[in-house]
Amino acid sequence: MRDLLIRFENRQPEIVFEWKDTETDAIGWVVINSLRGGAAGGGTRMRKGLDRHEVESLAKTMEVKFTVSGPPIGGAKSGINFDPADPRKMEVLERWFKVVTPLLKNYYGTGGDLNIDEINEVIPLTENYGLWHPQEGVLNGHFNVRENARIHQIGQLRYGVSKVLEDLKYTPDLRKKYRVADMITGFGVAESIKHYYHLIGSDCKGKRAIVQGWGNVAASTGYYLSKLGVKIVGIVDRVGGLMKAAGFDLHEITKLLTDKERNTLKSGHLLSFEKANEEIWHTDAEIFIPAAASRLVSKEHVVQLMNHGLEVIASGANVPFADREIFYGPVMEFADAQVAVIPDFIANCGMARVFAYLMQPNVEISDDAIFSDTSHVIRKALEAVFLSSPAKTNLSSRAYEIALNQLI
Repeated sequence: MRDLLIRFENRQPEIVFEWKDTETDAIGWVVINSLRGGAAGGGTRMRKGLDRHEVESLAKTMEVKFTVSGPPIGGAKSGINFDPADPRKMEVLERWFKVVTPLLKNYYGTGGDLNIDEINEVIPLTENYGLWHPQEGVLNGHFNVRENARIHQIGQLRYGVSKVLEDLKYTPDLRKKYRVADMITGFGVAESIKHYYHLIGSDCKGKRAIVQGWGNVAASTGYYLSKLGVKIVGIVDRVGGLMKAAGFDLHEITKLLTDKERNTLKSGHLLSFEKANEEIWHTDAEIFIPAAASRLVSKEHVVQLMNHGLEVIASGANVPFADREIFYGPVMEFADAQVAVIPDFIANCGMARVFAYLMQPNVEISDDAIFSDTSHVIRKALEAVFLSSPAKTNLSSRAYEIALNQLI
Protein backbone atom coordinates (compact mmCIF):
# COMPACT_ATOMS: atom_id res chain seq x y z
CA MET A 1 0.00 0.00 0.00
CA ARG A 2 2.74 2.47 0.95
CA ASP A 3 4.51 2.14 -2.41
CA LEU A 4 1.24 2.75 -4.24
CA LEU A 5 0.54 5.75 -2.02
CA ILE A 6 3.94 7.33 -2.60
CA ARG A 7 3.64 6.90 -6.36
CA PHE A 8 0.16 8.43 -6.36
CA GLU A 9 1.11 11.35 -4.10
CA ASN A 10 4.24 12.17 -6.12
CA ARG A 11 2.50 12.13 -9.50
CA GLN A 12 2.18 15.71 -10.76
CA PRO A 13 -1.34 17.06 -11.41
CA GLU A 14 -2.36 17.07 -15.06
CA ILE A 15 -3.71 20.64 -15.00
CA VAL A 16 -3.08 23.56 -12.63
CA PHE A 17 -4.93 26.81 -13.30
CA GLU A 18 -3.92 29.88 -11.24
CA TRP A 19 -5.92 33.12 -10.99
CA LYS A 20 -5.15 36.45 -9.35
CA ASP A 21 -8.06 38.80 -8.75
CA THR A 22 -7.64 42.29 -10.19
CA GLU A 23 -9.76 43.99 -7.50
CA THR A 24 -8.61 42.26 -4.29
CA ASP A 25 -5.69 40.18 -3.03
CA ALA A 26 -7.61 36.93 -3.70
CA ILE A 27 -5.68 34.14 -5.39
CA GLY A 28 -7.34 30.99 -6.68
CA TRP A 29 -6.37 27.63 -8.12
CA VAL A 30 -8.12 24.87 -10.01
CA VAL A 31 -6.10 21.68 -9.68
CA ILE A 32 -7.10 18.74 -11.86
CA ASN A 33 -5.13 15.72 -10.73
CA SER A 34 -6.08 13.81 -13.88
CA LEU A 35 -8.71 13.65 -16.59
CA ARG A 36 -9.31 9.98 -15.87
CA GLY A 37 -12.37 8.96 -17.85
CA GLY A 38 -12.30 12.27 -19.72
CA ALA A 39 -13.34 14.52 -16.82
CA ALA A 40 -12.63 15.51 -13.23
CA GLY A 41 -14.71 16.63 -10.26
CA GLY A 42 -14.25 18.44 -6.96
CA GLY A 43 -15.79 21.28 -4.98
CA THR A 44 -14.85 24.93 -4.58
CA ARG A 45 -13.65 26.21 -1.20
CA MET A 46 -12.54 29.55 0.22
CA ARG A 47 -10.50 30.37 3.28
CA LYS A 48 -7.84 32.85 4.29
CA GLY A 49 -4.42 31.24 4.15
CA LEU A 50 -5.30 28.49 1.67
CA ASP A 51 -2.46 27.62 -0.70
CA ARG A 52 -1.86 25.62 -3.85
CA HIS A 53 -0.53 22.61 -1.92
CA GLU A 54 -3.79 22.29 -0.02
CA VAL A 55 -5.76 22.37 -3.27
CA GLU A 56 -3.49 19.76 -4.87
CA SER A 57 -3.89 17.51 -1.84
CA LEU A 58 -7.66 17.77 -1.96
CA ALA A 59 -7.72 17.07 -5.71
CA LYS A 60 -5.89 13.81 -5.09
CA THR A 61 -8.30 13.01 -2.24
CA MET A 62 -11.22 13.49 -4.65
CA GLU A 63 -9.68 11.08 -7.15
CA VAL A 64 -9.54 8.40 -4.46
CA LYS A 65 -13.09 9.26 -3.38
CA PHE A 66 -14.44 8.65 -6.90
CA THR A 67 -13.27 5.03 -6.69
CA VAL A 68 -16.02 4.62 -4.08
CA SER A 69 -18.72 7.10 -5.07
CA GLY A 70 -18.29 6.98 -8.85
CA PRO A 71 -18.25 8.00 -11.62
CA PRO A 72 -14.75 6.73 -12.55
CA ILE A 73 -13.26 10.17 -13.24
CA GLY A 74 -10.27 12.19 -12.11
CA GLY A 75 -10.05 14.22 -8.95
CA ALA A 76 -10.04 18.01 -8.90
CA LYS A 77 -10.49 20.92 -6.49
CA SER A 78 -10.90 24.68 -6.62
CA GLY A 79 -9.58 26.86 -3.84
CA ILE A 80 -9.54 30.61 -3.27
CA ASN A 81 -7.25 32.25 -0.73
CA PHE A 82 -9.59 34.94 0.59
CA ASP A 83 -11.45 35.71 3.80
CA PRO A 84 -15.03 34.37 3.37
CA ALA A 85 -16.24 36.92 5.95
CA ASP A 86 -15.10 39.80 3.70
CA PRO A 87 -18.14 41.70 2.31
CA ARG A 88 -16.57 41.44 -1.17
CA LYS A 89 -16.86 37.65 -1.17
CA MET A 90 -19.62 37.46 -3.80
CA GLU A 91 -17.78 39.88 -6.10
CA VAL A 92 -14.68 37.70 -5.88
CA LEU A 93 -16.73 34.58 -6.63
CA GLU A 94 -18.39 36.25 -9.62
CA ARG A 95 -15.01 37.06 -11.18
CA TRP A 96 -13.70 33.58 -10.29
CA PHE A 97 -16.53 31.68 -11.94
CA LYS A 98 -16.34 33.89 -15.02
CA VAL A 99 -12.76 32.77 -15.72
CA VAL A 100 -13.24 29.06 -14.86
CA THR A 101 -16.49 28.60 -16.80
CA PRO A 102 -14.72 27.15 -19.91
CA LEU A 103 -13.31 24.34 -17.73
CA LEU A 104 -16.71 23.76 -16.11
CA LYS A 105 -18.36 23.59 -19.51
CA ASN A 106 -16.08 20.98 -20.98
CA TYR A 107 -14.43 18.62 -18.49
CA TYR A 108 -14.59 19.81 -14.86
CA GLY A 109 -17.52 19.57 -12.45
CA THR A 110 -17.64 21.46 -9.15
CA GLY A 111 -19.91 22.10 -6.18
CA GLY A 112 -19.87 23.67 -2.73
CA ASP A 113 -17.15 23.08 -0.16
CA LEU A 114 -15.67 24.88 2.86
CA ASN A 115 -17.30 28.34 3.15
CA ILE A 116 -18.93 28.05 -0.29
CA ASP A 117 -22.61 27.14 -0.53
CA GLU A 118 -23.72 24.85 -3.34
CA ILE A 119 -27.31 26.07 -3.56
CA ASN A 120 -26.99 29.78 -2.87
CA GLU A 121 -23.61 30.57 -4.42
CA VAL A 122 -22.20 27.98 -6.84
CA ILE A 123 -25.35 27.20 -8.83
CA PRO A 124 -26.64 30.80 -9.27
CA LEU A 125 -23.20 32.17 -10.18
CA THR A 126 -22.42 29.46 -12.73
CA GLU A 127 -25.87 29.92 -14.27
CA ASN A 128 -24.96 33.57 -14.86
CA TYR A 129 -22.15 32.43 -17.15
CA GLY A 130 -24.18 30.00 -19.23
CA LEU A 131 -23.90 26.72 -17.34
CA TRP A 132 -27.01 24.62 -16.86
CA HIS A 133 -25.35 23.05 -13.83
CA PRO A 134 -21.83 23.16 -12.28
CA GLN A 135 -21.45 19.42 -13.02
CA GLU A 136 -22.06 19.95 -16.73
CA GLY A 137 -18.38 19.40 -17.55
CA VAL A 138 -18.53 15.84 -16.19
CA LEU A 139 -21.54 15.06 -18.36
CA ASN A 140 -19.72 16.44 -21.41
CA GLY A 141 -16.24 15.10 -20.73
CA HIS A 142 -16.99 11.69 -19.18
CA PHE A 143 -20.47 10.63 -20.26
CA ASN A 144 -20.29 12.36 -23.66
CA VAL A 145 -24.06 12.24 -23.85
CA ARG A 146 -26.01 13.79 -26.69
CA GLU A 147 -27.78 17.07 -26.10
CA ASN A 148 -31.25 15.71 -25.37
CA ALA A 149 -29.90 13.18 -22.86
CA ARG A 150 -27.61 15.81 -21.34
CA ILE A 151 -30.55 18.15 -20.79
CA HIS A 152 -32.44 15.32 -19.05
CA GLN A 153 -29.53 14.49 -16.73
CA ILE A 154 -28.84 18.14 -15.98
CA GLY A 155 -32.51 18.43 -15.04
CA GLN A 156 -32.04 15.55 -12.59
CA LEU A 157 -28.98 17.25 -11.10
CA ARG A 158 -30.72 20.62 -10.79
CA TYR A 159 -33.72 19.11 -9.06
CA GLY A 160 -32.06 16.38 -6.99
CA VAL A 161 -29.21 18.35 -5.38
CA SER A 162 -31.51 21.24 -4.43
CA LYS A 163 -34.45 19.04 -3.50
CA VAL A 164 -36.18 20.07 -0.28
CA LEU A 165 -36.40 17.09 2.07
CA GLU A 166 -39.97 15.98 2.73
CA ASP A 167 -39.47 12.61 4.42
CA LEU A 168 -39.29 12.83 8.23
CA LYS A 169 -36.77 9.96 8.19
CA TYR A 170 -34.24 12.42 6.78
CA THR A 171 -35.16 15.98 7.78
CA PRO A 172 -35.05 17.50 11.28
CA ASP A 173 -37.66 20.16 10.48
CA LEU A 174 -40.08 20.36 7.56
CA ARG A 175 -40.58 24.10 8.09
CA LYS A 176 -36.90 24.98 7.61
CA LYS A 177 -36.70 23.36 4.18
CA TYR A 178 -33.46 21.41 4.52
CA ARG A 179 -32.14 20.26 1.16
CA VAL A 180 -30.34 17.13 0.01
CA ALA A 181 -27.05 19.05 -0.25
CA ASP A 182 -27.40 20.26 3.35
CA MET A 183 -27.75 16.83 4.92
CA ILE A 184 -26.38 14.06 2.71
CA THR A 185 -22.71 14.18 3.73
CA GLY A 186 -23.47 13.94 7.45
CA PHE A 187 -25.97 11.19 6.75
CA GLY A 188 -23.25 9.20 5.01
CA VAL A 189 -20.81 9.64 7.90
CA ALA A 190 -23.44 8.36 10.35
CA GLU A 191 -24.28 5.44 8.05
CA SER A 192 -20.59 4.50 7.88
CA ILE A 193 -20.65 4.09 11.68
CA LYS A 194 -23.86 2.03 11.51
CA HIS A 195 -22.46 -0.24 8.79
CA TYR A 196 -19.12 -0.65 10.56
CA TYR A 197 -20.78 -1.99 13.70
CA HIS A 198 -23.11 -4.24 11.72
CA LEU A 199 -20.17 -5.70 9.78
CA ILE A 200 -18.35 -6.63 12.98
CA GLY A 201 -21.54 -8.22 14.36
CA SER A 202 -22.49 -5.41 16.70
CA ASP A 203 -24.75 -2.33 16.88
CA CYS A 204 -24.06 1.37 17.35
CA LYS A 205 -27.17 1.90 19.49
CA GLY A 206 -26.15 2.98 22.98
CA LYS A 207 -22.60 3.86 21.93
CA ARG A 208 -21.24 7.28 22.95
CA ALA A 209 -19.88 9.78 20.43
CA ILE A 210 -17.83 12.99 20.36
CA VAL A 211 -18.30 15.38 17.44
CA GLN A 212 -15.61 17.87 16.44
CA GLY A 213 -17.20 20.82 14.63
CA TRP A 214 -20.83 21.87 14.19
CA GLY A 215 -21.07 22.96 10.57
CA ASN A 216 -23.33 21.22 8.06
CA VAL A 217 -21.40 17.93 8.08
CA ALA A 218 -20.78 17.73 11.82
CA ALA A 219 -24.27 18.78 12.88
CA SER A 220 -26.07 16.50 10.43
CA THR A 221 -23.80 13.60 11.44
CA GLY A 222 -24.67 14.21 15.09
CA TYR A 223 -28.36 14.33 14.21
CA TYR A 224 -28.39 11.08 12.23
CA LEU A 225 -26.25 9.30 14.81
CA SER A 226 -28.70 10.38 17.50
CA LYS A 227 -31.56 8.95 15.41
CA LEU A 228 -29.64 5.65 15.37
CA GLY A 229 -29.56 5.63 19.17
CA VAL A 230 -25.99 6.89 19.60
CA LYS A 231 -25.48 9.17 22.61
CA ILE A 232 -23.69 12.41 21.70
CA VAL A 233 -21.70 13.17 24.86
CA GLY A 234 -19.51 16.01 23.61
CA ILE A 235 -19.41 18.66 20.88
CA VAL A 236 -16.50 21.04 20.34
CA ASP A 237 -16.74 23.86 17.80
CA ARG A 238 -14.60 26.92 17.14
CA VAL A 239 -16.96 29.07 19.25
CA GLY A 240 -17.12 26.69 22.22
CA GLY A 241 -18.49 23.33 23.24
CA LEU A 242 -21.04 21.28 25.13
CA MET A 243 -20.55 18.23 27.33
CA LYS A 244 -23.07 15.82 28.83
CA ALA A 245 -21.92 12.48 30.23
CA ALA A 246 -25.38 10.89 29.89
CA GLY A 247 -25.62 12.09 26.30
CA PHE A 248 -27.87 14.67 24.67
CA ASP A 249 -31.22 13.22 23.61
CA LEU A 250 -32.56 13.40 20.05
CA HIS A 251 -34.68 16.46 20.84
CA GLU A 252 -31.64 18.33 22.21
CA ILE A 253 -29.44 17.39 19.23
CA THR A 254 -32.19 18.34 16.78
CA LYS A 255 -32.51 21.75 18.44
CA LEU A 256 -28.74 22.27 18.31
CA LEU A 257 -28.86 21.48 14.60
CA THR A 258 -31.80 23.74 13.78
CA ASP A 259 -30.52 26.58 15.99
CA LYS A 260 -26.97 26.74 14.63
CA GLU A 261 -25.98 30.08 13.14
CA ARG A 262 -23.53 30.50 10.25
CA ASN A 263 -22.42 26.90 10.70
CA THR A 264 -21.52 27.39 14.37
CA LEU A 265 -22.85 25.96 17.60
CA LYS A 266 -25.40 28.06 19.49
CA SER A 267 -26.51 27.34 23.06
CA GLY A 268 -27.12 29.23 26.28
CA HIS A 269 -24.93 26.65 28.06
CA LEU A 270 -21.89 26.93 25.81
CA LEU A 271 -18.50 26.28 27.40
CA SER A 272 -15.57 28.36 26.21
CA PHE A 273 -13.56 26.81 23.39
CA GLU A 274 -10.52 26.53 25.66
CA LYS A 275 -12.42 24.63 28.36
CA ALA A 276 -14.32 22.38 25.94
CA ASN A 277 -11.20 21.59 23.91
CA GLU A 278 -9.35 20.65 27.10
CA GLU A 279 -12.09 18.43 28.51
CA ILE A 280 -13.48 16.71 25.43
CA TRP A 281 -10.42 14.51 24.83
CA HIS A 282 -10.88 13.05 28.31
CA THR A 283 -14.53 12.11 27.76
CA ASP A 284 -15.61 8.47 27.67
CA ALA A 285 -16.77 7.67 24.12
CA GLU A 286 -16.54 4.82 21.63
CA ILE A 287 -17.06 6.97 18.50
CA PHE A 288 -15.17 10.06 17.34
CA ILE A 289 -16.32 12.21 14.41
CA PRO A 290 -13.66 14.73 13.27
CA ALA A 291 -15.78 17.04 11.11
CA ALA A 292 -14.25 20.47 11.54
CA ALA A 293 -11.28 21.70 9.47
CA SER A 294 -8.56 19.47 8.03
CA ARG A 295 -5.41 18.38 9.92
CA LEU A 296 -6.59 19.16 13.47
CA VAL A 297 -6.38 15.73 15.16
CA SER A 298 -3.01 15.00 16.76
CA LYS A 299 -1.50 11.75 18.00
CA GLU A 300 -1.99 13.04 21.56
CA HIS A 301 -5.70 13.47 20.87
CA VAL A 302 -5.95 9.91 19.58
CA VAL A 303 -4.12 8.51 22.61
CA GLN A 304 -6.37 10.42 25.00
CA LEU A 305 -9.49 9.19 23.23
CA MET A 306 -8.17 5.60 23.27
CA ASN A 307 -7.66 5.88 27.03
CA HIS A 308 -11.36 6.68 27.31
CA GLY A 309 -12.75 3.80 25.26
CA LEU A 310 -12.39 4.87 21.63
CA GLU A 311 -13.35 2.16 19.12
CA VAL A 312 -13.95 3.88 15.77
CA ILE A 313 -13.23 7.16 13.98
CA ALA A 314 -15.31 8.23 10.97
CA SER A 315 -13.86 11.16 9.07
CA GLY A 316 -16.37 13.90 8.36
CA ALA A 317 -13.57 16.30 7.43
CA ASN A 318 -11.17 15.60 4.60
CA VAL A 319 -7.71 14.67 5.92
CA PRO A 320 -8.58 15.19 9.62
CA PHE A 321 -5.23 14.07 11.06
CA ALA A 322 -2.37 16.53 11.72
CA ASP A 323 -0.03 15.02 9.14
CA ARG A 324 2.00 16.77 6.43
CA GLU A 325 1.45 13.87 4.07
CA ILE A 326 -1.53 14.10 1.71
CA PHE A 327 -3.26 10.95 2.89
CA TYR A 328 -1.60 8.56 5.26
CA GLY A 329 0.96 10.15 7.56
CA PRO A 330 2.27 9.04 10.98
CA VAL A 331 -0.76 10.23 12.99
CA MET A 332 -3.27 8.48 10.76
CA GLU A 333 -1.07 5.37 10.60
CA PHE A 334 -0.91 5.28 14.40
CA ALA A 335 -4.69 5.69 14.76
CA ASP A 336 -5.32 3.09 12.04
CA ALA A 337 -3.18 0.53 13.87
CA GLN A 338 -4.99 1.06 17.18
CA VAL A 339 -8.69 1.54 16.35
CA ALA A 340 -11.01 1.35 13.35
CA VAL A 341 -10.52 4.44 11.15
CA ILE A 342 -13.10 4.83 8.38
CA PRO A 343 -11.27 7.06 5.87
CA ASP A 344 -12.72 10.30 4.57
CA PHE A 345 -13.15 9.05 1.00
CA ILE A 346 -15.63 6.43 2.25
CA ALA A 347 -17.26 8.16 5.22
CA ASN A 348 -17.93 11.55 3.65
CA CYS A 349 -18.52 10.58 0.02
CA GLY A 350 -22.25 11.38 0.24
CA MET A 351 -22.33 14.50 -1.93
CA ALA A 352 -20.05 13.00 -4.57
CA ARG A 353 -22.32 9.96 -4.65
CA VAL A 354 -25.43 12.12 -5.09
CA PHE A 355 -23.86 13.72 -8.16
CA ALA A 356 -22.96 10.29 -9.57
CA TYR A 357 -26.44 8.92 -8.82
CA LEU A 358 -28.21 11.84 -10.50
CA MET A 359 -26.02 11.58 -13.61
CA GLN A 360 -27.51 8.18 -14.37
CA PRO A 361 -30.44 8.15 -16.78
CA ASN A 362 -33.99 7.95 -15.45
CA VAL A 363 -33.31 7.49 -11.73
CA GLU A 364 -35.90 7.84 -8.99
CA ILE A 365 -35.56 11.23 -7.32
CA SER A 366 -37.05 10.86 -3.87
CA ASP A 367 -35.54 11.43 -0.44
CA ASP A 368 -35.48 7.71 0.27
CA ALA A 369 -34.00 6.74 -3.11
CA ILE A 370 -31.16 9.27 -2.87
CA PHE A 371 -30.28 8.62 0.77
CA SER A 372 -30.63 4.84 0.49
CA ASP A 373 -28.31 4.84 -2.52
CA THR A 374 -25.60 6.70 -0.56
CA SER A 375 -25.98 4.28 2.35
CA HIS A 376 -25.69 1.28 0.00
CA VAL A 377 -22.52 2.62 -1.66
CA ILE A 378 -20.84 3.22 1.71
CA ARG A 379 -21.77 -0.23 2.97
CA LYS A 380 -20.48 -1.83 -0.23
CA ALA A 381 -17.13 -0.04 0.18
CA LEU A 382 -16.79 -1.20 3.78
CA GLU A 383 -17.78 -4.76 2.84
CA ALA A 384 -14.91 -4.81 0.32
CA VAL A 385 -12.48 -3.73 3.04
CA PHE A 386 -13.66 -6.45 5.43
CA LEU A 387 -13.59 -9.00 2.63
CA SER A 388 -9.85 -8.38 2.31
CA SER A 389 -9.45 -8.96 6.07
CA PRO A 390 -11.88 -9.10 9.01
CA ALA A 391 -9.49 -7.14 11.26
CA LYS A 392 -10.90 -4.01 12.92
CA THR A 393 -7.55 -2.22 12.73
CA ASN A 394 -5.67 -1.09 9.61
CA LEU A 395 -9.05 -0.58 7.98
CA SER A 396 -7.92 2.64 6.23
CA SER A 397 -4.73 1.01 4.97
CA ARG A 398 -6.74 -1.74 3.30
CA ALA A 399 -9.24 0.77 1.91
CA TYR A 400 -6.45 2.84 0.33
CA GLU A 401 -4.88 -0.25 -1.21
CA ILE A 402 -8.20 -1.20 -2.83
CA ALA A 403 -8.66 2.34 -4.18
CA LEU A 404 -5.11 2.90 -5.38
CA ASN A 405 -5.02 -0.39 -7.26
CA GLN A 406 -7.79 1.09 -9.40
CA LEU A 407 -5.80 4.28 -10.07
CA ILE A 408 -2.22 3.09 -10.63
